[in-house]
Amino acid sequence: MTFSGKIDFHPKLIGALRHYSFAKFKSDLVAGIVVGIVALPLAIAFGIASGVSPTVGLITAIIGGVLVSALGGNSVQIGGPTGAFIVIVYNIIATYGLQGLAIATFMAGVILILLGVFHLGTVIKFIPYPIVVGFTAGIALTIFSTQINDFLGLGLTGVPSEFIPKWGVYFANLGNVNWPTVVVGLVSLAIIIITPKISKRIPGALTAIILVSVAVYIIKGVAPEWDVETIGQRFGALKTDIPEPHGFELTMATINNLLPSAFTIAILGAIESLLSATVADGITGSRTNSNTELIGQGVANVVVPFFGGIPVTGAIARTMTNISNGARTPVAGVVHAVVLLLIFLFLMPLINMVPMACLAAVLIMVSYNMSGWRSVRAIFSNPKGDISVLIVTFLLTVLFDLTIAIEIGLLLAIILFLRRVMENSSVKVYSEQLDATTGTDATVHEILDVKPGVEVYEIDGPFFFGVATKFDELMRTSISMSRKPIVRIIRMRKVPFIDSTGIHNLEVLIKSSHELGIHVVLSGVVESVHRDLQHAGIEQLMDPDHICDHISKAVETANRIVEDKIPLRSRG
Repeated sequence: MTFSGKIDFHPKLIGALRHYSFAKFKSDLVAGIVVGIVALPLAIAFGIASGVSPTVGLITAIIGGVLVSALGGNSVQIGGPTGAFIVIVYNIIATYGLQGLAIATFMAGVILILLGVFHLGTVIKFIPYPIVVGFTAGIALTIFSTQINDFLGLGLTGVPSEFIPKWGVYFANLGNVNWPTVVVGLVSLAIIIITPKISKRIPGALTAIILVSVAVYIIKGVAPEWDVETIGQRFGALKTDIPEPHGFELTMATINNLLPSAFTIAILGAIESLLSATVADGITGSRTNSNTELIGQGVANVVVPFFGGIPVTGAIARTMTNISNGARTPVAGVVHAVVLLLIFLFLMPLINMVPMACLAAVLIMVSYNMSGWRSVRAIFSNPKGDISVLIVTFLLTVLFDLTIAIEIGLLLAIILFLRRVMENSSVKVYSEQLDATTGTDATVHEILDVKPGVEVYEIDGPFFFGVATKFDELMRTSISMSRKPIVRIIRMRKVPFIDSTGIHNLEVLIKSSHELGIHVVLSGVVESVHRDLQHAGIEQLMDPDHICDHISKAVETANRIVEDKIPLRSRG
């Protein structure tokens, strides 16, 4: 990771087109058509579940899909709306309206671009796994809970967005279940589950939508009293015109209010897209440019809100479908978007016939696949710290808000990480004799004689604020409990980095030691730490020969200082 240097933006599409062939195009064309068909019901369902119209879901998949494939850093990534955003998008719309969603999505796009520009693509991958599993499982349960109304045909309006009040309303209205709707939902769910067992190439969601929509249309013609709500009944005739770009007003007050939500969208989008890209790399053997991928995702999220769209990210299921159907380059992703565009322009009237219960079944299946219950079960055999992070993130996601869940989950993970580093970091004290080869693979021991008056402190681990405090306490204790030493050797061969607190404590130690007439010698300082000490001016506080590259030189220097000092003390 680096925060400087050139912008790492190298879209895979540009490289792919340099050596493109007709054979690759045939593979990309087939994959793109299949993925476009698979993406159709998901785009519609995600749009509706997010609180917008099916048209918005399709527009997002079309525009976002083109931009992610054209500008991204992965050859087979498919971008579009995903289930992970449903909860956060729904809450933003409920609080700030569509205008607020557009602003939050735009700001999230800018954040993603900045993450890529500042080469933070690799850092996102290191977000703790229990956090990812926790909020993914929480999102899955939340999505499931939002579909009960349509799946049971309760006909409720103004359902609370909070998890517990929402289920309270559901239980209070179970007497209003519409049984024809339940039958449609159960049949749709059965088709979605059974279809992959017959053929993995046939998308279960699309099969369910086609078969169930036709069946409901025929039954309604024979028995008009058979009441099952469809997309057309809820949203009216869907428009087939690409919306004209429109702007939105940005004010500091709006930015302040929506920044946490924008940050959540950006982090969630970055995690999901890079996770999808990593899985794709494992199958295809290619290598994703993480920074380019984030910039591509960011541009997509900057552009989409001007057309009324919702947030975009890499979609794991669609990306895997793309790979399994022979995709070779990002052209397949562009073809998938073109297929959706043709459906949008010429087949939207047919979308009006789709039952809402069928889409609810699609999303219930999506929530099941998202839940990752096997991963949750596996984490419960891990250390208690990981389990606590998982549980806290899950509960916060379900009971409160995804933004709070990510923020507190990350904070808790950081605290646990620091605790583990502290537990594995130590400060050892040596006197009289020291084995210079301890902690190495050397088979021959090198015993160094340390003269009385010399104390050796070895720091094992990062010298950050936690260890720096421990080291400072040890220094104070050593002075109060023993005779004042003549020389202190600080052995730092196992210190991979030092932070500002460590540098400050080291500076205070050197100055206070000099005031007490104690010499300080540094040993085995690695290059990166040495560079930080130079920039902080630590070297100027010490004699040049008091910074040694090996403990044997440091002990030799310390013993020589003691020999020079002892005669002076005896004369005193």
